[in-house]
Amino acid sequence: MKHLLMPLSIITGGFALAALLIVTGPTLESRPTVANTPLVRIIEAKPQQIQLRTLANGTVTPRTESELVPEVAGSIVEMSAAMVSGGFFSAGDVLVVIDPLDYEVALEQAEAGLTRAQSSLGNAERSYTRQQDLAIKQSTSESQTDDALDRLRGAEAGLREAKARRSKAKRDLQRTKLIAPYDGRVRSERVDVGQFVSRGNAIATLYATDIAEVKLPIRDSELAFLSLPLTASTALTKPLEVIFRANFAGAEHQWQGQVVRTEGELDPRTRMINVVAQVRSPYAQHGNRPPLAVGLFVDAEIKGNIVDNVVTLPRVALRGESQVYIVDADNRLRFRQVDILRVAQGQVFISAGLQAGDRVCISALDSALDGMTVKVQSTVAVNSQ
Repeated sequence: MKHLLMPLSIITGGFALAALLIVTGPTLESRPTVANTPLVRIIEAKPQQIQLRTLANGTVTPRTESELVPEVAGSIVEMSAAMVSGGFFSAGDVLVVIDPLDYEVALEQAEAGLTRAQSSLGNAERSYTRQQDLAIKQSTSESQTDDALDRLRGAEAGLREAKARRSKAKRDLQRTKLIAPYDGRVRSERVDVGQFVSRGNAIATLYATDIAEVKLPIRDSELAFLSLPLTASTALTKPLEVIFRANFAGAEHQWQGQVVRTEGELDPRTRMINVVAQVRSPYAQHGNRPPLAVGLFVDAEIKGNIVDNVVTLPRVALRGESQVYIVDADNRLRFRQVDILRVAQGQVFISAGLQAGDRVCISALDSALDGMTVKVQSTVAVNSQ
């Protein structure tokens, strides 16, 4: 009997201990469920007039560039101080002088030949006049008169030939001086005093400094925002303003230019077309600003079309291809389809679908639902173009 009472007493003691622990244990407090409402940032839609911009870059090149080529052969006896790489010169400056002695002699010979031709023509004219007088008196034959006429025509031809030779000799003598055709700069030179140069071989490369050009490759889609002529019958009624920027000598500088034309081809591989902009007097000094030197790589901002009633938002506000999230007056999220004018430079330009005062959500939401409740955290300002 005793061996049965022992297990019963152990079981009874265990239940008693469990009851004691339950009675004396801590009590749990019930708490209300907290709603998980996402915090969002918004931008207030403000339709306004904007001017679209197109960004590009390119390298400065001269509008006019040419080779300095002698038209006569000879040894160089004089060179201008500007005839060095980087040297500046003005239109009409004598850049190179070729030894003129041989050409002065040739001109003297041509002058002498012209004098002889003039004398021969005078004699032929007098002879032909006498033959005509004798023919009237019937004191000469017809063949003699014809011979006199032939001599006259030969003398006239000889005079024309002598004049042509003198003209050529004069031009050759003038060509011993190589004259600068425009205000410009020497890109490179390949001669020095005493060197013999041949006719037709380039001795230097020059370029004009009146106007610099920059070819700016842009995508064909960007042409929709620029009023540029694409056909011969379309004129550029108002030049497009361009602002060039570049870092030079440790600082950023700006230059003003204008788009003047587009090039004739669209690259089939890149879908890019070159827009040509010009800057007048690129080497003119304006304060501490350096010249817009040939070869400088520049960033360009082309000012394009002006468009009314456009809402500018950061790129993150766009959901998918043409949707934004609107926060209504009850702080509920609403999906809105909009018309996209352009997406560029980290911004999206909306031409329709938004009203002034609409609150556009720009926060990233993992599982957004139309009509879900949100909490507005802050309003963000946006810079328009």
